[in-house]
Amino acid sequence: METATPVINVSGISKSFDGHKVVNNISLRVGHGEIFGFLGPNGSGKTTFLRILCGLLRADEGRGTCLGYDVLRQSDQIKKHVGYMTQRFSLWEDLSLYENLDFVARIYGVVDRKMAVAKMLDHLGLAERKKQLAGTLSGGWKQRLALAACMIHEPRLLLLDEPTAGVDPKARRDFWEQIHHLAAKGLTVLVTTHYMDEAERCHRLGYIAYGHLLACGSVAEVIAGAKLSTWELSGPDLPVWAEKLRVLPEVSQVVAFGSTLHVSSEDDAALAQLMNSLAGSGISGREIRSGMEDIFIHLMDQAQDNFT
Repeated sequence: METATPVINVSGISKSFDGHKVVNNISLRVGHGEIFGFLGPNGSGKTTFLRILCGLLRADEGRGTCLGYDVLRQSDQIKKHVGYMTQRFSLWEDLSLYENLDFVARIYGVVDRKMAVAKMLDHLGLAERKKQLAGTLSGGWKQRLALAACMIHEPRLLLLDEPTAGVDPKARRDFWEQIHHLAAKGLTVLVTTHYMDEAERCHRLGYIAYGHLLACGSVAEVIAGAKLSTWELSGPDLPVWAEKLRVLPEVSQVVAFGSTLHVSSEDDAALAQLMNSLAGSGISGREIRSGMEDIFIHLMDQAQDNFT
């Protein structure tokens, strides 16, 4: 996926607010046509890092390029080639869908706006609703309109900040199908999300906590890098067992998953011995592949809050 000339190539990027580093020495390379996802808790620095890449914020430290432009000195050039979809869809609710896109096209100086707007409405299945006021749309349709507004100037890089928050599962699936379609045509996409299934739809992903990039790679690489062994337990009185297991030194985390418990440890041999010792207690266990949610919780527990 990564090319000789990456779309994003930055190193040592840092940013502080009120004496607190919200982005701390992050380095990243993202290739042409790649979908790169960012996972991390609220306040971890994901949005700040995106804004630095697209030229809305200036880094305090670091260097590198985005779309071939210097991230510190050529932010105006970067902005012209980036589509940025914020957590709250930036729409004018008292304008129609057509008027929203026409207005954005004016801002970007799109040549032949009428044709560009019509093409985008048709491409994202919005043509039949073009006269409808944006404020009357459901969450899924607002999301689609917001994506159209980001794409109207044909950007080379798309930044999506939790784009599917508050929309139904079908709208989320349709949205991701569209993102993969755009990436297949060469568009590079950076996306932040809290959904584990969405993280697994990315070509590569990074986990950011309190400003630090703690893991980076494909889903398989991130899971392997965590070196976390996980067992699934079932049986009676699981809440009682959860409390007993959490205090044991060989146990890293215990998390309820439906009617089972996931018990994880960085010491697979010690965990296996512990699980085997439960034989005859009425609890049954089996070793399973650690999933992204297991890894997410593990990394979050290990991260150090930079505001304490």
